Amino acid sequence: MVLIEQEPDDVNEQSQSSPSTGAAVPGADSSDEEPFEDALNEEQLLEKARNQVNDAKIEGNRLFGSGQYDDALSKYELALQLASEVPDSEEIRSMCHANRAICFLKLQKYDDTIKECTKALELNPSYVKALLRRAEAHEKLDHLEEAIADMKKIMELDPSNDQARRTIQRLEPILAEKREKMKEEMIGKLKEMGNSVLGRFGMSVDNFKAVKDPNTGSYSISFQR
Repeated sequence: MVLIEQEPDDVNEQSQSSPSTGAAVPGADSSDEEPFEDALNEEQLLEKARNQVNDAKIEGNRLFGSGQYDDALSKYELALQLASEVPDSEEIRSMCHANRAICFLKLQKYDDTIKECTKALELNPSYVKALLRRAEAHEKLDHLEEAIADMKKIMELDPSNDQARRTIQRLEPILAEKREKMKEEMIGKLKEMGNSVLGRFGMSVDNFKAVKDPNTGSYSISFQR
């Protein structure tokens, strides 16, 4: 099983300072001050929106830490709604999606985990934690090829990542065994179908021998009485 850090992601809190306004110049035309005041108000509104986004996310982290995963999901969703109106908010939006993913992972809702991780990665394709969480969800659903693909992507981003390397080494033999089993089951079904047809002519699939080419892995069929 893939092991990940079971903590929501966060950003460093930055100290907030209110912009200062300059004193009015005696005798200056008030119309000259209006564009400056409008710009100042707009910046204040953006700063307020950023604070609201961060506050909602921090509250989501607190709820996650106390095991209230459904409530944490709601707070992260609120942060995402607020962030949609804030310019250059891709980083915090990707983190909120990744944090929703880990909540769904805790709730064993693995399909939702995958969806949220994918949204996080659309905003930040090199988000390693999102790849790790999506890989774990894929493995839980027995999507071994997808889990390995995510781990290989991590190795591309960080060749020294031991967790990804170990997971690939563990999952690849399991996937190979699974494929072999599926192939045997398919061959068994094909033999049943073949015998139902060949039986009308006094033959069976046992009259045909498949020989595997060790170099190419392909098969050749020969007939024998």
